Amino acid sequence: MSKQSNKTAVILLNLGTPDEPTASAVRRYLRQFLSDTRVIEIPMFIWKIILNLFVLPIRSKRVALAYKEIWGVGGDTNEKADSPIRHLINKQASLLQQRIDARVGEGQVVVTRAMTYGNPSITHTFDQLQAEGVEQFIILPLFPQYSSTSTGAAYDAISQWTKSRRNLPGITIIKDYYNHPAYIRALAESVRAFQAEHGKPQKLLMSFHGIPQPYADKGDPYADRCRQTAKLLADRLGLHDEEWQCSFQSRFGAQEWVKPYTDVTLEEWGKAGVDSVQVISPAFSADCLETLEELAVENRDNFLNAGGKHYDYIPALNVDAAHIDLMAAITLPLIDAWGKIDISV
Repeated sequence: MSKQSNKTAVILLNLGTPDEPTASAVRRYLRQFLSDTRVIEIPMFIWKIILNLFVLPIRSKRVALAYKEIWGVGGDTNEKADSPIRHLINKQASLLQQRIDARVGEGQVVVTRAMTYGNPSITHTFDQLQAEGVEQFIILPLFPQYSSTSTGAAYDAISQWTKSRRNLPGITIIKDYYNHPAYIRALAESVRAFQAEHGKPQKLLMSFHGIPQPYADKGDPYADRCRQTAKLLADRLGLHDEEWQCSFQSRFGAQEWVKPYTDVTLEEWGKAGVDSVQVISPAFSADCLETLEELAVENRDNFLNAGGKHYDYIPALNVDAAHIDLMAAITLPLIDAWGKIDISV
């Protein structure tokens, strides 16, 4: 790629993943992730003892086994097996590149990807882009609902990179898109398409990754944004109040997290005689360990063991055409701001 003044890059950014489904690789990833003070707000000198003596030795082996079960999901048969989230973000970047090239022309804008934790890292990706002559970075964190624990952590990682560079690019970061019409439309289309094949359930549960309640109490807007997304999706689907609910999954530690809890909700529904449930997780732009294991398997068992009869997980938007449409809708106006295209055509 030749160096070109004012070249623009669109960078899709997700949380991250281990390099391999092994205990050592998972341990490296979890150490980086769980050492971030945005994620864990326990005083660091106390948390390091807990992390190194208890969390990493126990969770690394267990999580590695779970990753082995899903390693290769989302990839093509001719591709090397990899983490689903990395397979999917690579495909998302490739498809968005095609959309942008069709509007701009090849070679004007480069679309790539990076991870807050693990590989490809923000540092490596940004260094490579600068070496290729990119002057404008448009960064799209694939977290629809802003949280200090996800998007905020990405801001920190980007800031760390800027501190050690003298010639900085222009940087535009999209905070989130929890209520973007194209996002709600994409979610609704995915639900309708799934139900056209599998039927409509008695209940639709919109399960979002949770955060500790104290984080929300201190001003993190994430839980409120999740609830707004859920309400907008329910309205677009034409659901009555008794046909859907918003909940939160993936609790960690002993403190209270935002409620209602997904696992508790499903158990209560099963005991109350709810026969059929479909679960969607709008907070995830790509299927990963939490959706493929926790939602699709663990919470299915919770519901069925409590008396439920039918349980389905609706996949994340992944590489759906409507999902790529959303990414294009967000990024094309910003590309236009640098004079690359006239989006009014």
